[in-house]
Formats: sequence, C-alpha cells, structure tokens
Amino acid sequence: MDIFEKAIEFVLKHEGGYVFDPHDPGGETNFGISKKAYPNLNIKELTEEQAKAIYKRDYWDKIKGDELPHVVAFALLDTAINCGVFKASMWLQLSLNLLCKKGLKMDGVIGPKTVAALEECSKPKIVMYVLYLRLRHYLSLENDRFFRGWVERVTDLMKEIAKIGGGQDAQRGA
Repeated sequence: MDIFEKAIEFVLKHEGGYVFDPHDPGGETNFGISKKAYPNLNIKELTEEQAKAIYKRDYWDKIKGDELPHVVAFALLDTAINCGVFKASMWLQLSLNLLCKKGLKMDGVIGPKTVAALEECSKPKIVMYVLYLRLRHYLSLENDRFFRGWVERVTDLMKEIAKIGGGQDAQRGA
C-alpha cells in the first residue's frame, strides 16, 4: 500500500460516510467531501472511489504529496482536508521558516523551494509544528461542538505518523 492509500485510509476512518449536520458549516458531507466545497456534486450519492479521486486531485496533488517525505505528506494531507490546502501549505512554510530558518515566501503554494527546504530539516519536528499550528487554529474557532473530535483526530494522526516514522522516510533523510 502506498503512502497516499495509507493516508486516505486514515482520512476516511475519521470522515465516515454521509452526514447532514445542521451545525457543520460545510453542510451536507459524504466521506468528508462537503456540499459547500463542491456545490455541483450530488453529495448523497458520492462513492468512496469518487471521494478518493477528489482527494487525490484537489488535495494530494496540490500539496505535492508524491514529492514530500512520507510523514510530512501523511500529516499534510489530513491537515489540508480538515483545514484547507492553503492553510496546510502556509503552516508547512511557516514551520520551515521558524524551525529551519529557510526564508521561504509564505504564499501557501508548495513548490520546488518548499519541497527542497525539507531536505535539511527534521521531518518529525516540522510535522509536530504543523500539527501545533492546526491545534491553535481549532482553539481560535471556539467551536465546542467539534473541538474534541478535532483534537482526537490530531492525536490519532500523531500515532499513525509515529508508525510510519522510519521506513521510506529513513531513505529520504527523515
């Protein structure tokens, strides 16, 4: 199983199937795909395979998941899905700037410079800082209804990342 498949398995475990919670700002969702983000999509009839294709095209490819070290790609995909591609990308760039003194342009777009900046940095520290920024974001939302679930998801994500920790990333300079 490749890293995208592992990451999507994690995402789908947390996103579940069809839900229409009136308190969710995304509105109607299925496999985590929201009507708000995809207004022309029949959310109720969305299949898991269609959701995976959307996640690959609109999230994984935009964060350059195939070019990132596995632990970073895994964490960033879930962060992008839960908080948005732009925020996830900005948090990665901010983490690289603060922890590795990279001086990257904070544009929210992962390009060759952002990918290259990861080569010389501690991937676990970068991932933990991205997740710290994600938790701070949740605190700023003051949303008691979903807060506990969001924090539990990040905790679960950290456990999954710890399992991936070596392996392929050791070969990529984790």
